[in-house]
Amino acid sequence: MLIEIDFRDKRPIYEQIVGRIENLMIQGIIKPGDTIPSVRSLAMELSINPNTIQKAYSRLEKDGYIYSVSGRGSFASNISSLLPGKKQEVLDKLKDIVLEASDIGMEKDELIKYIGEM
Repeated sequence: MLIEIDFRDKRPIYEQIVGRIENLMIQGIIKPGDTIPSVRSLAMELSINPNTIQKAYSRLEKDGYIYSVSGRGSFASNISSLLPGKKQEVLDKLKDIVLEASDIGMEKDELIKYIGEM
């Protein structure tokens, strides 16, 4: 699986895993119905505690990104209904950043130029 842990990141490891799996699903790399690696196998692959993986999977399931089938494992959900909420989260973060940039005197053109370069 395409998950890397950044031990310098201030976010807890389980949040990094949640974010990465969400992004892989949004990008279409993980498709609805795809099998998600077992807790044990992903813990071994990432060399981290299985409880951390279980916490991430529980959060993903609670948020509707994955579902579990007893005895079979975890699978990716169809997240099309979750995308509007995720987009709104990003827009809310962007709003906070724009307000902060405005507070320090950044001009609209400067922000637009930067976004265009990205």
